[in-house]
Amino acid sequence: MNISELLARNGRKFPEKTAIIDGDTILSYKQVDETVNRLASSLQRLGLKRGDKVVLYMLNTKEFVYAYFAVLRLGAIVVPVNARLTAQEVQYIIDHSEAKAVIAHDWIYRELASLVDDVNVIWIKTSEATDGWRSLSQLVANGATDPIVCPLKEDDEATILYTSGTTGRPKGVLFTYRNILSVAIMMALETKMDKHSRLLHMMPLSHSAPLHLFFIGGMYVGATHVLSSTFSPEALLELVTKHQITHFFGAPVVYLLTAKHPRLHEYDLSSVQYWTYGGAPLSANEVQFVAKQFRTNRLMCLYGLTEAGPNGTYLSPEEHATKAGSVGKDAALHCEVKIVDEQGQEVSPGEVGEVILAGEGIMKGYYKDEEKTAETIKNGWLYTGDLARRDEDGYIWIVDRKKDMIISGGVNVYPKEVEDALKLHPAIVDVAVVGVPHREWGETVKAFVVTKEPIEQLAEECKRFLSDKLADYKIPRLYEAISELPRNATGKILKQVLRGMHGETAAGS
Repeated sequence: MNISELLARNGRKFPEKTAIIDGDTILSYKQVDETVNRLASSLQRLGLKRGDKVVLYMLNTKEFVYAYFAVLRLGAIVVPVNARLTAQEVQYIIDHSEAKAVIAHDWIYRELASLVDDVNVIWIKTSEATDGWRSLSQLVANGATDPIVCPLKEDDEATILYTSGTTGRPKGVLFTYRNILSVAIMMALETKMDKHSRLLHMMPLSHSAPLHLFFIGGMYVGATHVLSSTFSPEALLELVTKHQITHFFGAPVVYLLTAKHPRLHEYDLSSVQYWTYGGAPLSANEVQFVAKQFRTNRLMCLYGLTEAGPNGTYLSPEEHATKAGSVGKDAALHCEVKIVDEQGQEVSPGEVGEVILAGEGIMKGYYKDEEKTAETIKNGWLYTGDLARRDEDGYIWIVDRKKDMIISGGVNVYPKEVEDALKLHPAIVDVAVVGVPHREWGETVKAFVVTKEPIEQLAEECKRFLSDKLADYKIPRLYEAISELPRNATGKILKQVLRGMHGETAAGS
């Protein structure tokens, strides 16, 4: 089985069933499959073949679906990238992946204009041909409808996803068909997807959870996919109501922003069976707020890494009542989880260790980086870099990223613990805590704070508020008000940007 065959099979089984809704465009499985065959035949005539890499610089539109499946249908390797990347960032991925072609959406292709004359690849965009760009729509029109059968098996290479680069240059995460299918099947079963399900895709399909868990998971069962090229609270509420969505995945910030929509209660969201979120857990207070505003008890937390497929653990809707803020107890289908010490031995309940994962979803490796692969995967276990502890009931609570842990004066400070405490302040909207250089202590703790309105003497107020919540050594010594925290497309805070904003000004404070 391969991913191309999922679409072809649905085209045969459910030819008239709605596969894709993109704005006012409604496409059946048969229509999508035929369009993919047309595009694949034209790409084949351009010289694309098995093993070639093709970069997709696309938004969540029907053209992404066509391009994604057409590349895989030829046995080529698809490389979806974030549509918000700059030309320089895309060029790095083109060069590193050794891509033979780039397919871009007409709305954003101009971002790459500076590369067209200098980078020797086939350039394709979704609308008319122009300035060195071929036309995807013309390639479809000129293509043959004869079925093209992807010859690849489950252990063959399918996709390279580039990590967000929150700690440096993005790494290419290489997946086989087996990796992707195992996590797609996991998600379909764990959230009870079937052919009647209707999935809303607002998070970028260039990222692992939206693409592998929900898009491919939905394709596995023949669900209907509703595409949205951008997120806004209004758009989310309108699309869920209009299309009676059953499954949605979003970053925590998506839920928190939408929960504050002034007319949220005017929308009918009762069709949703699973409001899933990932990238970070919601705190107990945040879960209560979102659940109340959305009038739902169907929130589900997903924990996993791109390198794991993603697979990992989950906190079911039923468990949210007592364990909100946890990422669950047991590993999901096709996965195992442990929390271990520096020697790889499982830690006792209450002790902090590193989360490690094993299963068929684990990446084949980092593309062209055997050394980093060997550091990350040991004896079949993926070392996540996430620090966590189990409570007395066995539930896992993420403490922080191993790389984000602050060592100040020889003691460990976990930024997430400090952030969760500061978020309890009624005037604080968002916060990020980082370690910054200190001559004597090595590092000191700094909080970047987003407030509803300016707080006079911010440092004094925050220190007072935290005085009975955290040990003295955990309380940040430095504070900076900021209008918003820098985030990547999946909602993760870019802490290296914050460290760069700090510079050296506070050393010795």
